[in-house]
Amino acid sequence: MRFLSIYRTAERSGPPCQEERDRMGRLIEEGMRAGWLLATEGCLPSALGARVRRSDGQITVKDGPFAESKEIVGGFALLEAKSKAEAIDLTRRFLSMAGDGECELRQLYEAPAAEAGAAAS
Repeated sequence: MRFLSIYRTAERSGPPCQEERDRMGRLIEEGMRAGWLLATEGCLPSALGARVRRSDGQITVKDGPFAESKEIVGGFALLEAKSKAEAIDLTRRFLSMAGDGECELRQLYEAPAAEAGAAAS
């Protein structure tokens, strides 16, 4: 099963320190080698982003920074796990390295093998 882990935290004023990058780098390397980490990325400051919203047929764009938000998306990870419980354990390991924040963990839809084969044809 694949899970998307969306990391939310308070926005930082600068990049992580070298020690934090080294610790996270080791976890990422371990996860990639072991096959439970499929992809991961951190986000740049919200000042460089935008929010695009559709409501009542109207599309609005709001440029960052997003001062009204207590927490912002700081990054994501795409996980491969045998169960939701295993995905939660992997996410706990990440948070023990990353520090304060929360991860929203969502299982991803995977088409049954017959559907996947038909789509590839």
